Amino acid sequence: MVTAAMLFRDTFRPTCCSRVGTGARIPSRPGFTRRGLARLAGSAAAAGFLPRGASGATSKSLVVGSKSDTEGTLLGNVIATILEGLGFRVERRLGLGPTLIVRSALIGGELDLYPEYTGNVAFFAGTETDPGWKDGESAFEMARRLDAAEGLSWLARARADNTWCIAVNGALARSEGLAAMTDFARAVRADRIRLAASTEFVESPAALPAFEAAYDFHLPITRIVSLPGGDTAVTARAAAEGISGINAGMVYGTDGAISALDLTVMSDPQRAQIVYEPAPVIRARVLDAYPEIRAALDPVFEALDAATLRRLNGAITVEGRQAEEVAASWLAERMGAR
Repeated sequence: MVTAAMLFRDTFRPTCCSRVGTGARIPSRPGFTRRGLARLAGSAAAAGFLPRGASGATSKSLVVGSKSDTEGTLLGNVIATILEGLGFRVERRLGLGPTLIVRSALIGGELDLYPEYTGNVAFFAGTETDPGWKDGESAFEMARRLDAAEGLSWLARARADNTWCIAVNGALARSEGLAAMTDFARAVRADRIRLAASTEFVESPAALPAFEAAYDFHLPITRIVSLPGGDTAVTARAAAEGISGINAGMVYGTDGAISALDLTVMSDPQRAQIVYEPAPVIRARVLDAYPEIRAALDPVFEALDAATLRRLNGAITVEGRQAEEVAASWLAERMGAR
């Protein structure tokens, strides 16, 4: 019998993609140490990326935070670099901690802005059962409305859902024609699926049970290897390499290793999952004082789709590059394409 401990031992070793998720869930993620990026702000302004009229050195100062996950530090660096190009003196407090710590710091005035996910507001507000959270547009509007009462403003969101997903071994997906959860349900009924997932994913009503209810299937526990943690590096590698017969794994929608490992993410046409799209959240007083922040950040986040975020996250987790460098390179790439 394959145990969770055996699977964890066999798969969790230093590899190209050892990391924990990308931050959509509220539990904490590993920390990250940054290096300075101030020198990049000048080149960003010089390349014409910033709004006309952006100035150089100024006494304006902002504190940008992020959670302790790969995507959080990536997006935090994107935000900070653009603000520096606008002439702000930016203090980076990236990799600050899990969601609740960073959120509390923002509300308490210790941070001015940070990247957050729309779906997390459902849990802050205790409204996670509202079906509106399962649609990107309505989730964003609900997050914006609910957080206004906290003195917070949401800027434009990325169209990149970092929610719970199931990814299938690429070869199996191609041979069986698996692209959506409806196809996955068919494969489950044909006894073709062996899933690696966290215990939370298996047991939480919002995760695997929600998929089962929406797509009318049941995956027996004998076909699941359940891990105590939420490490998608482990579940993704198990599915990609067929370890212990596993051919499907829990992932997050913008995980960087998905493409590198030749996995196919099952789409969710029935909207079984809450939508987690990232966007900068800023204290309303700060935005009122500096409205140019919206003009600078909105088009950047609107340009981020799932494929782009997977590529950028993969540059960090698969290629081993620093989040600061990846953020700066993407901004330069985007400037060159304009």
